Amino acid sequence: MEFLRPASWREALEAKAAQPDATPIAGGTDVMVEINFARHRASALLDLTRIPELADWSEVGGRLRIGAGLSYTRLIDELGERVPGLAIASRTVGSPQIRNRGTLGGNLGSASPAGDGHPPLLASDAQIEVESVRGARLIPATEFFTGVKRNALAADELIAAVHLAPATGPQQFSKVGTRNAMVIAVCTFAIALHPDEQRVGTGIGSAAPTPLRALAAEEFLGAELDWRRRRPLAEGAARRFGELVAQAAAPIDDVRGTADYRRHALAVMARRTLTWVWHEHCSGRQECA
Repeated sequence: MEFLRPASWREALEAKAAQPDATPIAGGTDVMVEINFARHRASALLDLTRIPELADWSEVGGRLRIGAGLSYTRLIDELGERVPGLAIASRTVGSPQIRNRGTLGGNLGSASPAGDGHPPLLASDAQIEVESVRGARLIPATEFFTGVKRNALAADELIAAVHLAPATGPQQFSKVGTRNAMVIAVCTFAIALHPDEQRVGTGIGSAAPTPLRALAAEEFLGAELDWRRRRPLAEGAARRFGELVAQAAAPIDDVRGTADYRRHALAVMARRTLTWVWHEHCSGRQECA
């Protein structure tokens, strides 16, 4: 196995162009597991850890640009208040050691349906910045996942960053696993309120071939919530929202859970997270007490 270690982003792009089958590696928390268990045999590893701009973040035009190599730990510590849903999801990733090494870019590169970071990105209308020697482009998170562990990257492209706006309303993330920590999700759900636009964003994980949004549920809530007066949820609204989220999923039976259980869990998580974010949005108003 060849080991490539470029010292700059340009060198990395040139190396990927020259060897499109080279596997990028940053934290290695996914790639090394695949290699160690002989699930994947790379002809070459493209080490991106010497490229400082990948492990940084900035704000451009009111939107955050989070480098693909920024660790989960730094994301939580430095951006937790600005992207709370993504930070909550990041806290569920592995152990502290894994969060110190693992990166959002690596999560996206693996494109697992169970990737914890994916639902919050969908709920927040994130875009994925990818680049090759041919140029750069932005891919909406809704178009990035193309199948089980497949994404929209061309063979010569690398993930550079994630773009999303700081939260303008409450966000939440919920995860069900076979134990409380260091576990692959049975299913996950993310919700983000966008009060300025009077709409809701959602993200479902580990309950379909790809992470996906619950569009019918979003449309239902956008019209159902009293955005101006912030009144309590109408009777049955949370239940109906949960039903629509469950209907959006396309789960399977596997070793972690059945399809029926996943649908049930998603409905429960959707109801609970909606209640949490709406109460947070209404905080301090008498009519929401």
